[in-house]
Amino acid sequence: MIWKNYGLKTSVPSVLLLSLRSMKKFLFICFAIFFTSQGYADTKETYKQLSIFNEVFNRVKNQYVEEVSDKELIEKALNGMLQALDPHSGFMNEESYKEMQIDTSGAFGGLGIEITTDKGFVKIVSPIDDTPAFEAGLQAGDYITHLDGVSVMDMTLKEAIDLMRGDVGTTITLTIIRSTEEPFDVVLKRDVIKVQSVKHRVINDVGILRISAFNEQTTTGLEKSIDELESSENPPVGYVLDLRNNPGGLLTESVSVSDSFLEQGEIVSIRGRDKNDVQVYSAKKGDLINGKPLVVLINEGSASASEIVAGALQDHDRAVIMGMKSFGKGSVQTIVPIENGAIRLTIAKYYTPSGDSIQAIGIEPDVVVPRAEIKIIDNYFTFRESDYKEALDNETNKEEDSTSETQLDILEKDYQLSRAIDGVKTIAVLN
Repeated sequence: MIWKNYGLKTSVPSVLLLSLRSMKKFLFICFAIFFTSQGYADTKETYKQLSIFNEVFNRVKNQYVEEVSDKELIEKALNGMLQALDPHSGFMNEESYKEMQIDTSGAFGGLGIEITTDKGFVKIVSPIDDTPAFEAGLQAGDYITHLDGVSVMDMTLKEAIDLMRGDVGTTITLTIIRSTEEPFDVVLKRDVIKVQSVKHRVINDVGILRISAFNEQTTTGLEKSIDELESSENPPVGYVLDLRNNPGGLLTESVSVSDSFLEQGEIVSIRGRDKNDVQVYSAKKGDLINGKPLVVLINEGSASASEIVAGALQDHDRAVIMGMKSFGKGSVQTIVPIENGAIRLTIAKYYTPSGDSIQAIGIEPDVVVPRAEIKIIDNYFTFRESDYKEALDNETNKEEDSTSETQLDILEKDYQLSRAIDGVKTIAVLN
């Protein structure tokens, strides 16, 4: 799926979707809008350009190899105009707009991947936890070159998404390029994607808070998880906030998640085209984990809202940021409802409390930890007290701890998480 980073909703005036019956009407309306907003001096050139558009429109309508409706042509023109500006702006027809609204509620149908376009191909920003894409092992940074054998070269994002959508239970084959490996196919079965955006567990006395996306359920889920862990018999000594492969989502949720760990100060500022158009979000008093050690895990799949959280906690020295450099999606999109749909328009950029823009740069971790696995060496010779023939039994440890075995398996497979847990415990000891 895509279009998670919706940003804030503003009072930007709506641009009317033109349900056209003729290009004459279209040109008149466009001319009128431009005349009132830009002034008389520019209208001559604008009229000239709109005349060119009219000529191309009629040429395509009358001579294209296949018949195309006026509605389809106009939608493609609107989408092309917006997507040519940046990868995150676009036009949504009525169907796409409804799907977007479902997405932000945390339940939708699809494959479970966040995508963007790059170098003419579709690029995976991140797979969503516990979805067909995640279970199939797709990774942030993978390129999709074909969908069911159809090349995605120069497809629009919407066209690619439409091909990936389908009835639950049906399959689709994705051709993947990963780094220097040979292209390979992955068959995915479409499913209803229900995103539980926050999960938690305890490993080695450290609370692990996993946030997979920022939707309407995130802050509530985080508060519930922390409350459950803090009220347990043995509360964690500290926490790891795992934002790896989190593609972002709602701005309001990223602000409230950041606020959950801060006592005061700026969280993020948003600056538009007008230098005076600045909106600042600040923290309110109250740290849900009462100052306990906090490590934030990020990687190249951590984008937008994830970067807001990591940047705020880093700039306030509230957390140690570990992992790999984040995605670098630092722009703000507003959703402007229009007749029979909406446009998604980039209107501003995010800035961290230190004044740095996230856009195309990302968040640099304090401690770089590459993705790797821990190799446990357990076949070398050792000799312990228990090896003596007549060694006394330990009556207090009769049963194996299956939980510890499971935790060891997790840490063997996840080097970054293992390092983050070590970091939390080290800070806890020093404190």
